[in-house]
Amino acid sequence: MCGIAGIVGAIDPSGADIRAMLQALIHRGPDGEGVFTDGQATLGHRRLAVIDLEGGRQPLHNVEKTIWLVCNGEIYNYRELRAELVASGHRFVTNSDCEVIIGLYERYGDDLLDHLRGMFAFALWDTRKQRMLAARDHLGQKPFFYIDQADRFAFGSEIKSLLALDPGLRVLNLQALEQYLALRLIGPPLTMFKEVRKLPPGHLLTLERGARPQIRPYWDLRFEPKFQGSEESLIDELEQRISESLRLHMVSDVRVGAFLSGGLDSSLLVAMLAKRVGVKDLPTFTIGLPYQRFDEAPYARAVAQMYGTEHHERTINLSLTALLPDLIWHLDEPSDPLSLCAYQVARFARETVKVVIGGDGGDELFGGYDRYYGNLYAGHYSRVPAPIRRHLLGPALSLVPASGWYKSTGHQLRWLHRLSFLSGGERYAASLSYFYFDRAMREQLLSPGARAELGKFDPELVLKAPFDSLQGDHIDRMLYADSKVRLPDHPVMISDRMSMAHGLETRSPFMDHRLAEFAARLSSSLKVRGRTLRYIQRKLAARYLSPEILSRPKQGFSSALPYILRDEYRTLYDRYLRDSELVRAGIFARKPLDALLASHLAGHEDHGNRLWLLINTEVWYRMSILGEAQRAAA
Repeated sequence: MCGIAGIVGAIDPSGADIRAMLQALIHRGPDGEGVFTDGQATLGHRRLAVIDLEGGRQPLHNVEKTIWLVCNGEIYNYRELRAELVASGHRFVTNSDCEVIIGLYERYGDDLLDHLRGMFAFALWDTRKQRMLAARDHLGQKPFFYIDQADRFAFGSEIKSLLALDPGLRVLNLQALEQYLALRLIGPPLTMFKEVRKLPPGHLLTLERGARPQIRPYWDLRFEPKFQGSEESLIDELEQRISESLRLHMVSDVRVGAFLSGGLDSSLLVAMLAKRVGVKDLPTFTIGLPYQRFDEAPYARAVAQMYGTEHHERTINLSLTALLPDLIWHLDEPSDPLSLCAYQVARFARETVKVVIGGDGGDELFGGYDRYYGNLYAGHYSRVPAPIRRHLLGPALSLVPASGWYKSTGHQLRWLHRLSFLSGGERYAASLSYFYFDRAMREQLLSPGARAELGKFDPELVLKAPFDSLQGDHIDRMLYADSKVRLPDHPVMISDRMSMAHGLETRSPFMDHRLAEFAARLSSSLKVRGRTLRYIQRKLAARYLSPEILSRPKQGFSSALPYILRDEYRTLYDRYLRDSELVRAGIFARKPLDALLASHLAGHEDHGNRLWLLINTEVWYRMSILGEAQRAAA
């Protein structure tokens, strides 16, 4: 796990440009720095030493020093690949896992990506061909941002490295802003900065001398043909596949720990590491909360005791007023409630280890969100004649209070009713935007000038397009859309930035692309069965975990922060929204924002999640566009 940066084209001979980029990434790689340049390209690297501690410094090169590489991530099958390459006559310079990329390039060219199993974002410079090959891993665990200007192409692991190169990039991207308001994420290629782009997961980029970069996919998730066989045999196969992924993810020259939230994903992984993989005294890390309803620490503690882990637990008092600017600085874009938890547990774990196992991907592989069956229910409800729904049931639902907890029965019924008038990808995208800013609310919030600039841009297309492109049932199509967009650009993005904020490497065994391929071809009925979510994963977990862990409802506090920290949020409203710079800049309209705030504070309607988005956007805008210092923005 590291930070990478580079420039092709116009390069400062003094090296000041790449040094500035790397300085912005020092938190990702506190263990060292390396730079290569040949006058045409410059590659830079900040290192977090995990494998080949002494010899694995980057940029890496081949024996002839004609191919150079910087890579952020881990290649989990590097030992097998190394053995194959040595047998074919390839000579290695180091014992780094990432050096196999060079050997594979010399043997297979761009097809090298067919052989990698891991999480990675890399850039390879071929000095003979004056050509760059860059790629991002299959499911987007590692980030890759870039700019393509008239005289140069530049890339970095985080946007802040590109801003260090060119402060003129601090220009708001209105399309990304609208997408964030609609979906609480920003999908590729967009970022919140107009000229900065992100490489999509499972894609490679090539740059030939004198040409513009070319981008194409090298992998995609396929849901057909479905596996046949008994339920028990498929559970056995799933167990074997997860075990294999866990063994690969434990490859390290430093000690590896694990996050243990008490939820299904982390509990199952810890249990299998101890019982199936045979890891002894596994360090596990749990953050407890002084809110009984949302505190999962007792469940995590029970799992730790059951499997004899070296358990570390800390109870924290949540606070946003001082920490929010730090979260946004590390994310480079507006934050999400999940980031606060991820930041705290990563800081805690880094006191003991450099590498941790995490549970990202379980929900998206096996169907873990209420909206998966909720969308099916909306389809059933849509069979009621539209006039009855519109003129009879709709008015009746309007009498149900719209205030209070966002998962209240009133909200669920309104959500179901609204979705019933939509279909396909449009329905699925709306199932997310309901809790944020739907089309009508965005029309009101954005100023006339901003709406005119946006034109016909559809911020929900990023989800609708993959949903509608897949031939399959609704569960498969939802999971596919989530794996393409929501997974890499929401929980995984947050996990990467919040762990790397503390120089901590997070590994996600569920996101092994071979495991994801297996899960995709399981029948949807093995994932979502009625209101039972993650059916096959729960069946497997029953071999390892107690009924108490398996039967309890999905918890967590991230989406509940506006309610847990009600008083603190009022302070944030007053500090950032009463005198909004986004209103002053003519991006938001004043009256709709004031009406939203007044309605929420009066308890007439629940806008907690929407106000969270607005606060974060405002803090981000002040820091990233107007240039306010982090402390000034706090």
